[in-house]
Amino acid sequence: MRILRVQTLRGPNYWSIRYGKLIVMRLDLEDLAHKRSSDLPGFYEALKETLPSLDEHKCSRGYRGGFLERLKEGTLMGHIVEHVALELQQLAQMPVRFGRTRETSEPGVYQVVFQYVYEKAGRYAGRAAVRMCQSIVDTGRYPQSELKQDLQDLDELRQEAALGPSTETIIRAAEARGIPWMPLKARSMVQLGYGIYQKRLQATLTDTSSILGVELACDKEGTKRILAEAGIPVPRGTVIHYFEDLEDAVEEVGSFPVAIKPLDGNHGRGITINIDNMEEAEAAYDQAKEASKTRSILVESFHFGSDHRILVVNGKVIAVSERVPAHVVGDGQSTITELIEETNRDPRRGEGHDNVLTKLKVDRTSTSILEKQGYTLDSIPPEGQVCYLRATANLSTGGIAIDRTDQIHPENVWLAERVAKLIGLDIAGIDVVTQDISKPLREVDGVVIEVNAAPGFRMHACPSHGQARNVGGAVVDMMFPPGTPCQIPIISITGTNGKTTTTRLIAHMMKQTQKTVGYTTTDGTYIGNWLVEPGDNTGPQSAHLILRDPTVEVAVLETARGGILRSGLAFESCDVGVVLNVSADHLGIGDINTIEQMADLKAVVAEAVHRNGYAILNADDFRVAKMAEKVLGKVIFFSRHLDSEIIQNSVANGGTAVVYENGYLSILQPPAPPREENQLLRIEKVENIPLTMGGKAGFMIENALAACGAAYVQGVTWEQMRLGLTTFRASTSQTPGRMNLFDLGKFHALVDYAHNPASYQAVGEFVRSWSGQRIGVVGAPGDRRDGDFIELGHLSAQIFDWILVKEDDDTRGRDRGEVADLICQGIREENPDAKYESILEETRAIEVALDEASEGSLVVILPESVRRAIDLIEKRKPLPEGLTQSLDKNRHSC
Repeated sequence: MRILRVQTLRGPNYWSIRYGKLIVMRLDLEDLAHKRSSDLPGFYEALKETLPSLDEHKCSRGYRGGFLERLKEGTLMGHIVEHVALELQQLAQMPVRFGRTRETSEPGVYQVVFQYVYEKAGRYAGRAAVRMCQSIVDTGRYPQSELKQDLQDLDELRQEAALGPSTETIIRAAEARGIPWMPLKARSMVQLGYGIYQKRLQATLTDTSSILGVELACDKEGTKRILAEAGIPVPRGTVIHYFEDLEDAVEEVGSFPVAIKPLDGNHGRGITINIDNMEEAEAAYDQAKEASKTRSILVESFHFGSDHRILVVNGKVIAVSERVPAHVVGDGQSTITELIEETNRDPRRGEGHDNVLTKLKVDRTSTSILEKQGYTLDSIPPEGQVCYLRATANLSTGGIAIDRTDQIHPENVWLAERVAKLIGLDIAGIDVVTQDISKPLREVDGVVIEVNAAPGFRMHACPSHGQARNVGGAVVDMMFPPGTPCQIPIISITGTNGKTTTTRLIAHMMKQTQKTVGYTTTDGTYIGNWLVEPGDNTGPQSAHLILRDPTVEVAVLETARGGILRSGLAFESCDVGVVLNVSADHLGIGDINTIEQMADLKAVVAEAVHRNGYAILNADDFRVAKMAEKVLGKVIFFSRHLDSEIIQNSVANGGTAVVYENGYLSILQPPAPPREENQLLRIEKVENIPLTMGGKAGFMIENALAACGAAYVQGVTWEQMRLGLTTFRASTSQTPGRMNLFDLGKFHALVDYAHNPASYQAVGEFVRSWSGQRIGVVGAPGDRRDGDFIELGHLSAQIFDWILVKEDDDTRGRDRGEVADLICQGIREENPDAKYESILEETRAIEVALDEASEGSLVVILPESVRRAIDLIEKRKPLPEGLTQSLDKNRHSC
């Protein structure tokens, strides 16, 4: 087998709307193309032995063991690779379930599609699955050492890509509320929501966290002073910078026992507690100084009791955990080393913060603490004896957490909430030492020892014992109080032809609402009236630019075929999905070989409309109209024919439609009692809409209908729609390369980026209405099928009186002249007497057409480079009469 290509899809896509995160692996089965698993002796047994957990896969049978049944009966290798790739991720703690395998038009080559959680891990799993299956075919086995290494590599990739446990907790809560999110490429930040409604977070810091509060919390001594002045019980303490001051500091806090810690430490690093002599104090000083960046050491009185973390979010106590230092419990038979090894076998324990619990580690600190308890690593403690390995209770050093939220005394709740406000934190982790959290601190000599900005959530979301608390939900509710918007309207536009014009027209209409509109097109990405990034920006990356921008209030996104195929959509769902048409263009690219497959690809935009959104569909294109069957939201059809059966049936069933009737763009609605006939609400007369060229450009009427439908469902008023329609022109500034008509005095020139049969026909509808000679400068990109070029030749002969056939500078892999020859073949087939000539260089062909155009003629240029064609025309535009006379006078005076 050979992997030909691997793609990563990151949003709703051709394969699945629900499972957007998919790996698409193009796999050549080579010698295995016609062999099923049942044809390979021992394959079933070897794969089952290697991955016995495949028994959990239901496959299409719908029950446990279904896949293994198919494996035993005989199935193709692409299908097997799909299931192995899924199972490898499952074994590496990445739950996945969706997969598809489909044969391509190339014999023996399959598209193997499977879900992933983390991109790099998913791609690795695909390669490992191929490697495993090939090894079993070749040798009858896959070494366990190889499988172990695969799972270890996958686990490492998972840990590298995973968000921290605290961030993960917040993200899961956001997803539960339907709030979209995306990672940002700086400082591990995450964006929740889109556009103007977005919020940002970094771990458990939010974009409303006070920098003063964060800085104060990082200053342990400053925090204590603020709290002490407010009457909060805190340990007595002092800060020193030199070893010589240590003894005086101990006396200042009231003698032993004391705690010594770095002033700027975290995660329990460098902290020593319950110090009862100077020898220990000196060792603790060295340890604290090593962990301190500022070399500032805090010496404070030590209070007996258990360590508790109180989490306050938005001024309210959300969760309380008692933290127990890392320890083992004797069984009367095992050494402490053996007890540590057994504890670390708990699947909940991992490295660092990635698991619910952290593995216990043996180091100088742990052996020293054991010695204080009278033990060594070789000691066998009696049954039930607790042997501590750490003095502090941080989870990051192997501690455990016990939920105490329901036990905390109301006075302690009040105290903690007050502390968070005194320090100025929206999210605060308050560390309290007390012998009984169910009693007021003042009664049991309890103290607040620390206030933490960006506190970890792991102990509350996944406690070792007790009830898990929805702390992530509390943060999300703070950032997005119920009822607060988190998403801007997203309008996505697709189709074979007319996407850019319709996108620009919708954006222009939405601007009439005085909102900031971000939109993407084939000629650039725009925010408001400004170009942000030039280029063909119709994929997910450009859409993300719009959705990440905090000034954007409405997103209007041209969504091209290529972007959907390469990466999927940039969003989970949209408010409005517009599908204009589907025709035979780009077939044979990306394994989309039929117009029906192309329709399924375009339908992704309609299917991504959420339940409260609208799909705007072309009733005059039966493939587009059929998409209504899969739309979750509401459907509004548009049509150039009022009597369309689809339109009439839709309105009869309570729907709304946008139609062209009696020269008007109109909204058609069901009857409003007591009237029995449908309501026809006229928006604007077509002859007043510059884009339609007086109603002669039928395809522009369709674009305007679709735009009106999108604007209507977004609440754009009648007046705003009219203003948008009547002020939008097919000009080089608003729609470059889309029906740009130039008056050159003696004749006219038209530039349009038509490049497929459907767009040729659309332009031809307007051109045929021209009374003078019709001259065409035609061509097409070289990556189309031979039959497509011949069809363009047929159409050119039907539309133009004189045809100049040119080629693009980029032939896209074809020999120079090959495309032109095929177009000329089509011209001859359609009309043997047609007037045509082949001039391959585009600039030369345009110059010849403009030089030889007769009076009253129309030169239609269908260019590769729109800008180049426009520049050539602009040079020939006649000067205004007044300016011409002025130049003549100047010339005479010279």
